[in-house]
Amino acid sequence: MKPIIAPSVLASDFANLQSEVEMLNKSQADWLHIDIMDGRFVPNISFGFPVMEAIKRHAQKPMDVHLMIVEPELYIEQFRAAGADTITVHFEACTHLHRTLQQIKATGAKAGIALNPHTSVNLLEDVIADADMVCLMSVNPGFGGQKFIQNTYRKTEALKNLIIQQNSQALIEIDGGVNQQNAQALLEKGADVLVAGSFVFSAADPIQTIADLKSIS
Repeated sequence: MKPIIAPSVLASDFANLQSEVEMLNKSQADWLHIDIMDGRFVPNISFGFPVMEAIKRHAQKPMDVHLMIVEPELYIEQFRAAGADTITVHFEACTHLHRTLQQIKATGAKAGIALNPHTSVNLLEDVIADADMVCLMSVNPGFGGQKFIQNTYRKTEALKNLIIQQNSQALIEIDGGVNQQNAQALLEKGADVLVAGSFVFSAADPIQTIADLKSIS
């Protein structure tokens, strides 16, 4: 199976956001990965609903929205209305995770769970069957361009085993520091979705870089 490639728009040129989205439309990217940060769950603040809606007007591919925010349950319906096709919330930010996953699904969006690097995949045992996707952070969330955390390989394999044991259909997404050097090994450990930010947008030829990632199997 070919991987699902989800370039992270956070690494794009915001001054030319429409042209960046149009470039992704022309590429072999499968999804657009949208990082929402509130300055509380993570140190940085990114864009909100107006920018998301602007991206949606030009995007021809599904929007994979990653909420790095506290109390995400307060905004699920708004993110869906702004164009989110998949909404991923952090395990660490949800007091009632099962309820929040059901809330996401009730909007018609796919429901994802994100785990910080220090959070064990074993904590998902009771909810993995309710998730459409699990996003493993392979860097500490909040900043782009960080170095890939090597423990992600072991964690990906452990998550794949848990998914099989629980008869879950959840996809495994890897977010942070993904590039041509580690993509193959991540797929071999069980990853399905690769999020790539600066590796794509800093490349001399982003469309070819996306194609190169897509060709890995």
